[in-house]
Amino acid sequence: MKKSTLKKVAPVLIIAGAIGLAVVLTSTKKPPEQKTEQRKDMLVEVKPVVQQDLTYQVWSQGSVQPRVMTTLTSEVNGVITYVADQFIEGGFFHKGDLLVQVEPYDYQTAVKLAEASLARATAALEEEKARGKVAEREWSMFSEGKAPELGLRRPQLAQELANVRSAEAELENARRNLIRTEIRAPYSGIVKSKAANIGQFISRGTQLGQIYGTQIAEVRLPLTDNDVAYLNIPAQGADQASLPDVELTAEVGGVQRSWNAKLVRTEGMLDEQNRVIYAVAQIQDPYQLQGQGGDVLRFGRFVKARIQGRAESNLVLLDRSLLLPDHKVLIAADNKLEIRAVTVQRMDERYAYISAGLADKDQLVLTAIANPLSGMALRTAADKDKAADDAKAETAVAAVAKQEAQ
Repeated sequence: MKKSTLKKVAPVLIIAGAIGLAVVLTSTKKPPEQKTEQRKDMLVEVKPVVQQDLTYQVWSQGSVQPRVMTTLTSEVNGVITYVADQFIEGGFFHKGDLLVQVEPYDYQTAVKLAEASLARATAALEEEKARGKVAEREWSMFSEGKAPELGLRRPQLAQELANVRSAEAELENARRNLIRTEIRAPYSGIVKSKAANIGQFISRGTQLGQIYGTQIAEVRLPLTDNDVAYLNIPAQGADQASLPDVELTAEVGGVQRSWNAKLVRTEGMLDEQNRVIYAVAQIQDPYQLQGQGGDVLRFGRFVKARIQGRAESNLVLLDRSLLLPDHKVLIAADNKLEIRAVTVQRMDERYAYISAGLADKDQLVLTAIANPLSGMALRTAADKDKAADDAKAETAVAAVAKQEAQ
């Protein structure tokens, strides 16, 4: 073969040989093993349903105020000669304490004058009684028949008796005015504000200050109609032990404090502006002046209130995030998804209270499912653990068999 012809044929022979070799290799290669991909069921977290007896809790808030507050005013005219040391903003006092004294001299003089007037009137009455007896005796001695009223001096006697009663009334009024020169505390409490100073001239009706009673504090708690439906509102005059409990809480100096109170009444009408009804909780001895111990609850403090409501039985407490629209929940039954309607008795900010539709040990699905479909296949964490245990067991069996084969 000529050299030139060999050069032309050689590339063709190389290509043909490569193609042949590829065909031989392809025909001798084992086809890849085909594996069927199994789609796993959706893994969800579940929790068994537990029915329980619950006491509803209603939350509200409000500010602490005194049950009794009084504006002290003067009932007489005069100059203030004494102001008690405790009669100052924030000062505590006891019932009957002298808070302000008005100069009493003019009123003491008025009492003496009234006593003198009463003495004169009493003397005139006694004199008139004696004249009447003399007139009656003279009439019986010199005349027959019934004596006339004027002859027995009955009108004069009535006039003197009226004068005595008028003098007695004047004396009582003078003594009351003398007593009114002393402004005393009508109850134990704390001074809210003071407007009286020594040397100040005051007239009848002048305001001297404002005081609050410290025996009982009150908190007005706004409630909706829905809140009231789950409370045992006490009847008027109900026994203290039967009143619903209220826990008041507030953060004081960075520390959470709490106080016990009682729900004593509602105000009986809706507020026209915000359409709520106000309930009133009372706290005994908020300033702890009776030595019972505990934290001081000052007037004006803002507190949160947890009111003990009505007791219910066989309820399921459900997180609101698990409740679907139209009051439905997801249940895992025999590894299948069930969409079940339930009866919601009440909902608050965190929980829904289910009264019907769920039974004990129903498997409530906690995992959020974007598009839940009834009958969807599910597997739980318990199924996953069981599958893992089965896989470990199969691996262990295969290892033992391999050892024995060797």
